[in-house]
Amino acid sequence: MTTTVPTETGLRARLARASRRMRRVPGTVTVSALLLLAVAVLVVVPVAPHALDQDILLGTTPAGTPGHPLGTDSLGRDVLALTLAGARSAIVGPLVVALGSMVLGIVLGTLAGYRGGWVDAVISRYVDLTLAMPALLLAIVVAGVVGGGYWITVLVLVVLFSPSDIRIVRGAVLQHAHRPYIESTRVLGLPAWRVMMRHILPNVRPLVLTTMFLNIAYALVSMSGLTYLGLGVSPGAADWGLQLSDGRDLLWTNPAASVVPGLAIILVATAVNLVGDHLSERLDRGEDA
Repeated sequence: MTTTVPTETGLRARLARASRRMRRVPGTVTVSALLLLAVAVLVVVPVAPHALDQDILLGTTPAGTPGHPLGTDSLGRDVLALTLAGARSAIVGPLVVALGSMVLGIVLGTLAGYRGGWVDAVISRYVDLTLAMPALLLAIVVAGVVGGGYWITVLVLVVLFSPSDIRIVRGAVLQHAHRPYIESTRVLGLPAWRVMMRHILPNVRPLVLTTMFLNIAYALVSMSGLTYLGLGVSPGAADWGLQLSDGRDLLWTNPAASVVPGLAIILVATAVNLVGDHLSERLDRGEDA
């Protein structure tokens, strides 16, 4: 492994680059923050408690139907209510994935970067081995073997996301581990845990924050993709990925059934990236001041 922060690759890199370009447009961060606030309200407050109520006799109706501004799906469920109710599963899972993988990243990455030696060797080999495998494909295989399910998918993604977080934190810790202020703490005889927790981790906080927000967006896309393939939430639940899957057969009768949840995934993932980049930049400026 190298001793610098690794370059982002794949979908995460594309999300990060798109976020940086969009931040140049005035007002995008504010709009993104308001969007995330609205989604947070939807997660906490059940604004559509009857979203799963079915009306088989009504069936599929187009957008603009009286009482159903975005129409209904094949089970007669209101698309707007279903989309609002689906915000909970769309956000909670990715949030847990990002937090869980970053906790593993901070613990193992800090130990590897600060301790070095055999600790670093063991952790680095685990990271190299895991990163060599395609994460999404592995998630599909594991979720398929154990039977799928929402929280099984979350657990699988926590494990699969953690190697990149470990590598990122390790690289950042290595950049600080041999600086004069850290050497001074060693000369003073401060315990290792205190040096890591009180003196190194606060300096890698902007990088950790940016990575976490990026992971939320990436997990949202990944979980929606797995649900689309039938490996996420149970059939009949309110979820944006499941709406996308169920709406495939309704493109000619009610395209809103699949277009609306698709737009919701794109907008929320973009908003998370924009707000994360903005907060990270503010933290960087605060530390440099």
